[in-house]
Amino acid sequence: MATLKEVKTKISGVKKTAQITKAMNMVAAAKLRGAQEKMEDFRPYTSKFNDAMSNLSGGANTNAFPLMENRDVKTVELVIVTSDRGLCGSFNANIIKLALRKIAEYEAAGKKVSLVCVGKKGYQLLRKTGKVRKSYNETMANFQMFNAREIATDVADNFLKGTSDKVEILYNEFISVARQVPTVGSFLPVQPVEAAEGTEKKISGDYIYEPSSEEIMDVLQPLYLNVLIYHAMLEVGAGEHAARMTAMDNATNACKDIVKNLTVVYNKARQAAVTSELMDIVGGAEALK
Repeated sequence: MATLKEVKTKISGVKKTAQITKAMNMVAAAKLRGAQEKMEDFRPYTSKFNDAMSNLSGGANTNAFPLMENRDVKTVELVIVTSDRGLCGSFNANIIKLALRKIAEYEAAGKKVSLVCVGKKGYQLLRKTGKVRKSYNETMANFQMFNAREIATDVADNFLKGTSDKVEILYNEFISVARQVPTVGSFLPVQPVEAAEGTEKKISGDYIYEPSSEEIMDVLQPLYLNVLIYHAMLEVGAGEHAARMTAMDNATNACKDIVKNLTVVYNKARQAAVTSELMDIVGGAEALK
């Protein structure tokens, strides 16, 4: 059995750990409010952008736009969005598992795969595969739209050069504080946006655009890619804080359970020590008689 001093040291150490995890939980909760509000404010903009793209691209000739060109897929690029920091449970691991599954599927079909990692954790876990074409580390801590524009421009240029024939984006979609779902979204080629299943099609007239719809599409397509990247980054940003808050709350509760168990061990050790001393005293007294 461990000595009293050892058990007391362990209890003290676990209590200090509980203080740290509780503080991290409070910090994550404070950051979550801002990140969630930012994400929810951007969702209507994304929805309206999708509506505009749906209206413009519905009857468009896809061959007229390089970013909408459908090719025979030989090389697939995956844009993987993770966080820069850990201590958020299985949040990043779930995205990586999805990425590895997609890599295996495409390679089994005879396709080459390259990766673009947004977030330090994704790069750290996937660099050993040797498939990372580019990484954006230390980006997710404080990202802005220009970060999304830089990533989208690089991926689009790579697609236009013919280095990749298809691009998908992988990220955790924020459902609630307790649930973030790994999601795969189509990125390139840009596909005509369709209404979701079960949604009634809105009756609308035929619009006359000035300038032409083709000219507008040329401008909107790069912006649309920026929106898709930024939307994924916002979802991951909010999900990271929610996952960390949950993980730190679980860690704090686990520390409390450990302290409780160690206290029982400490009391047993102390009782055993007192009993041993009493036995020595009684034994010495008997020996003097």
